[in-house]
Amino acid sequence: MSYRDGHFQDLKVPLTWTVGVAMVVAAVVAVALLLSDRRETVQTGAVGATRAMADIATSPIGRAVSVPGRWTEQGADYVRDYFGTVSENRRLRAENTELRQWRSSAIALQDANQRYRALLGFQTNPPIPMTAAHVILDARGPFADTRLADAGKERGVEVGNPVMSERGLVGRVIGVTRGASRILLLTDVASRTPVLIDRTDARAILTGDAGATPRLEYLRGGDPIKDGDRVLTSGDGGMIPRGLPVGTAVKGLDGAWRVRLDADETSIDFVRILLFKDFSQLVNQQELAQPVLPTVPLAQRPTQAVTVTPPIAPSLAPPKPPVSATPAPTVAKPAPAASSAPPAKAN
Repeated sequence: MSYRDGHFQDLKVPLTWTVGVAMVVAAVVAVALLLSDRRETVQTGAVGATRAMADIATSPIGRAVSVPGRWTEQGADYVRDYFGTVSENRRLRAENTELRQWRSSAIALQDANQRYRALLGFQTNPPIPMTAAHVILDARGPFADTRLADAGKERGVEVGNPVMSERGLVGRVIGVTRGASRILLLTDVASRTPVLIDRTDARAILTGDAGATPRLEYLRGGDPIKDGDRVLTSGDGGMIPRGLPVGTAVKGLDGAWRVRLDADETSIDFVRILLFKDFSQLVNQQELAQPVLPTVPLAQRPTQAVTVTPPIAPSLAPPKPPVSATPAPTVAKPAPAASSAPPAKAN
């Protein structure tokens, strides 16, 4: 079937007229554009009026034609922004997740740094040698409460050494070997620590009972303690130095006075072991034992010369026996005996 015999044969004339009208309109528009493009010196002339009328006539048409273009451009921008926003949102989510991880790491490092500074800045008066240790094992039970630290005999740790955290007293060393030491905490049932109340200087014994707040026993004096009083080590017995922070006094539910430990405010992971034996190591024993003789001031010293007699060297001859001053007794000689014969007569 040819094009002429088809169903579209009736459209031949309308299409021809349409093409003709379009050509006429295009020619008119071309002439108008050519006339409007000319630059005349006289703006009020016929050309200027023609240009103005052409602008007025084409302005609505231009606006009507540009509306779909603007809509299309806005739609394309919206679609582009939508897909761009989705990808940007995904990128920001991933970045936010990574930043949160870094933020957690930064907070942990900052906390550890502050604890290290507090731990290294801990000083005693008088100064006591210390060594730092890391708690590597937690041994808990219904009654026992101990820790295992990574410092042993090679660092000078001995049984009985006090153990401090950056907050306060933790306990004392009860066992030591090469490379490790066992720490008995204040909350253990076997722990007994002499303490004092800072406000009244009242003495007591801090006794562990496997609870979070050890009990104060053997308190003496009238009104020796109040809620909130600071509790320090007393140094009685010479095993622990005086003045180490322990905690705060609180009233227990059972009516007994207890201590809220300062060391429980943070986890016990880094500690300092005080290489303390007794109070004798805090002083110089040689200087303490050396007698100090009183000295005479220079202004009060005598100005006259003092004659010093040199000592006489002893004789090398053997000593003579002492001579007695008592005279020796005299022995009386007997008198001659008288002869009994008669004297001879002379002739």
